[in-house]
Amino acid sequence: MKPAPFDYVRPGSLAEASALLLEGDGNAKLVAGGQSLGPMLNLRLVQPSLLIDIAGLPELSEVSEDDAGLRIGACVTAANIEDGKLPLAAAPMLQKIAGGIAYRAVRNRGTIGGSVCHADPAADWVSTLAALSAICEIRDAQGKLRRVPVQKFFTAAFENELAPGEILRAMLIPRVPVGTRFSHHKVSRKFGKFAIASGTVLYNPEQQVLKAVIGATHGRPIVIDNATELFGGKPGAGPLRFDAQRALSLLQENGVEGGAACQTHIAALQRAAAEVFDS
Repeated sequence: MKPAPFDYVRPGSLAEASALLLEGDGNAKLVAGGQSLGPMLNLRLVQPSLLIDIAGLPELSEVSEDDAGLRIGACVTAANIEDGKLPLAAAPMLQKIAGGIAYRAVRNRGTIGGSVCHADPAADWVSTLAALSAICEIRDAQGKLRRVPVQKFFTAAFENELAPGEILRAMLIPRVPVGTRFSHHKVSRKFGKFAIASGTVLYNPEQQVLKAVIGATHGRPIVIDNATELFGGKPGAGPLRFDAQRALSLLQENGVEGGAACQTHIAALQRAAAEVFDS
């Protein structure tokens, strides 16, 4: 298949890109790495009249770290994170997550912001950033900024919070406290392919923080901010044990159907929990 005809432009600023999006009135698309949009264009699942290439905009590739945490520009690639080219002390698990995404060719081009905006439930960044309580920094056509928690940014599978003319500028990731344990485990039919289930667990024994995310469902990630019930106890009060029955109930409450699908999700989350609690 070949894409339908479209015009192509490389704006000189984020303001120009926003203006072009508004002028496109729903018929314009942003492109950076193109790892998701490219196949969709070829299959004619989307047929925009204009592609706006934002990969070269410097402010979308900026990275900074301070006491609060890490700020990663939306056009930073997974490969740059994997290769440790960023200051990652605030969230060191990002390097391992980036290295587990698809294949190196995809990581060379695919951007963290593109993955978040695509909102594929199976994407590693979707579950990981939700577990890390990341914040989306969004710029509108007038230059105003707003911030949205990443788990609220995902409104449904492949749908996000962006209004017309808005662009995701950066991801803000709070500093992960020393002593925090983190695991992201996914189940795929073949290495490098999309996950059919994933589980992510963040556990800080000292601060008694226990959070879990069930990903690769058919909708938004299932985020359990206080996962003590899921793991049968209060952090620091004794051994934590995974409660498979409670996990099954959560999946069913969130519309995950089918015994095999539920069991695969439970297995992924159980594996992530084991890596966290046994470390």
